[in-house]
Amino acid sequence: MIEVAGRLHGIGEYYFATKLREIDVLNKAGHSVINLGIGSPDLPPHPTVIETLHQEAAKQHNHAYQSYKGSPVLRHAISEWYKNNYDVAVDPETEVLPLIGSKEGIMHICMTYLDKGDAALVPNPGYPTYSAAVKLSGGEVLSYELRAENHWHPVVEELKTLLDAHQSNGSRIKLLFLNYPHMPTGQAPDATRLQSLIEFAKEHDIVIIHDNPYSFILNDHPFSLLSLDQEKNTVIELNSLSKSHNMAGWRVGMIVASQKHVNNIMRFKSNMDSGMFLPVQLAAAKALTLDASWYAEVNKIYAERKLLACKLLDAVECIYDKSQVGMFIWAKIPSSYANGYALSDALLNQSKVFITPGGIFGTAGDAYVRVSLCSKKELLQEAIGRIQKMH
Repeated sequence: MIEVAGRLHGIGEYYFATKLREIDVLNKAGHSVINLGIGSPDLPPHPTVIETLHQEAAKQHNHAYQSYKGSPVLRHAISEWYKNNYDVAVDPETEVLPLIGSKEGIMHICMTYLDKGDAALVPNPGYPTYSAAVKLSGGEVLSYELRAENHWHPVVEELKTLLDAHQSNGSRIKLLFLNYPHMPTGQAPDATRLQSLIEFAKEHDIVIIHDNPYSFILNDHPFSLLSLDQEKNTVIELNSLSKSHNMAGWRVGMIVASQKHVNNIMRFKSNMDSGMFLPVQLAAAKALTLDASWYAEVNKIYAERKLLACKLLDAVECIYDKSQVGMFIWAKIPSSYANGYALSDALLNQSKVFITPGGIFGTAGDAYVRVSLCSKKELLQEAIGRIQKMH
């Protein structure tokens, strides 16, 4: 039998893909599992966004291949969105690259900049795709630990120690992954701490990849790391409409960076796809014109759900920080459980409620669990009732 490529060694199937199959088996056996694990918004986009898609898809000339750089309408909308919401000036012609979801952008960046022998600094806990993309590109993952006592931000001195140890081996650290508001911990960005990271990166010629999909969710102060790097040479920012505009399945994201970075990434991306469906791009551009009332309406719903998620976590005696932002609640498990997997499995087996074990985000998350806010209040209330019956 033909063997898989070596690049897949050590790369397993995404955790949620396997867990969803397990949940599907339980549902087919008659159990109605309440899934509070995945951060896929259950709310729809704004009606005008859906109507724009409908109107544009009905036009005969809108079904051809599109520009690899994306529609100028979408690029200009992204530029205006950044200016209006982040106070960051972006040239729509040279500093924006629309993506078919920002997840693909992580892979594109790694394939563009990492060779065998290169390394990337990746947060622990953090989004698992960062490590997977680095490994698939041939690079080495250097994990840096985030801790509650440091407000889930990196410690520059610890990064310098990692850097010194790695350079002594003759290889080079090229990339540093950051994500604030942070997933999974819900930590809001701290401009002072992040400024020190930019200075560290500049000093050592490292490019920061800032993954920024959660900046509008339960967060009164949307923040772009590019506000601290206006020249965009040190920071490449990924952003997305998946969370902020309830368009996860539409797969619309973006890279905002210097012209040099955009052009470099384009060399790889243009060989991977043939552009995004134009009506989706035009609908996304419409979404980016929505005013503050849109975000306020969405956040009102998430705030109500957050109260219920906290009540659920109280029922299993978890500890959490109420100041978290984003669409999840990150909580430390009680000492009666060996780790987050044990608590997650106990709730699934006993109450048919699934919450995410923190260990899937790295070893620093072993003592934690994560609850998604992407379920209606009625489901959260039912989950609370089920858990309370078992405790």
